[in-house]
Amino acid sequence: MRDRDDFGVALVTGAGSGIGQGIALRLAELGARVVVTDIAETGIADTVKQIEAAGGTALGQKLDVSDPASVNAAFDETERWDKCVDVLVNNAGIVGINPFLDFPLEDWNRVMAINLTGSMLCAQLAAREMVRQRYGRIINITSVSGIRAGVGRTAYGTSKAALVGLTRQIALEVAAHGVTANAIAPGAITTPLTESTYTEETVARLLPMIPAGYMADPADIAAAVAYLGSPDARYVNGETLVVDGGYVCGGMMQTGSLDLGTKSSS
Repeated sequence: MRDRDDFGVALVTGAGSGIGQGIALRLAELGARVVVTDIAETGIADTVKQIEAAGGTALGQKLDVSDPASVNAAFDETERWDKCVDVLVNNAGIVGINPFLDFPLEDWNRVMAINLTGSMLCAQLAAREMVRQRYGRIINITSVSGIRAGVGRTAYGTSKAALVGLTRQIALEVAAHGVTANAIAPGAITTPLTESTYTEETVARLLPMIPAGYMADPADIAAAVAYLGSPDARYVNGETLVVDGGYVCGGMMQTGSLDLGTKSSS
């Protein structure tokens, strides 16, 4: 059985900025040898630089998850660098906001290719090696948009809901080989990908719906990955961990004059 602190080789997609970068930095801090992949080479270089400056080990690899040849090349290079992937974090994704009635088919196909098919391709290659070594952690970054609908998020929300289903399919078929597959669903979060969506007006309307009262940052998601990607999480499989400050469970948020701190249940 692996040591509880052994993260081995971790490959993170979309690790050039935002959530992916936060995840890569946290896993490196925990001792993982991190394969930093992204479509943007400047982002790759930035993340690798930060990891190495902190004393960690990283390999930068350009990756377009929607291109099977690019996925194969990234995994081949990882194997040449340091054996197979022990922890895979499928984080790469795009949004694409358009009204349902006018949603362009081209945009739909692009979102699905990156958010869903790309995750499947990476998970499939990683899982084949994980099954052989009888150990592995697959973590898919989905979204609360896959649980609750959002205006304009026809493709994004659908892709993230499908990613939850994919996670369960993977979990079912690899569990007997010491491999787990789980998903993390972030709520409202501040990243380069979301800054154009979360305008000042949007944030003002959103915050009252989040019981915690604030938006997440990448470190909050990275902390969840740190657990699900560890040997400690060996019996957690096929689950979706919602990290949203209570947004999904939120009901009546206005308490009025009710003093929640002094009422007794006796």
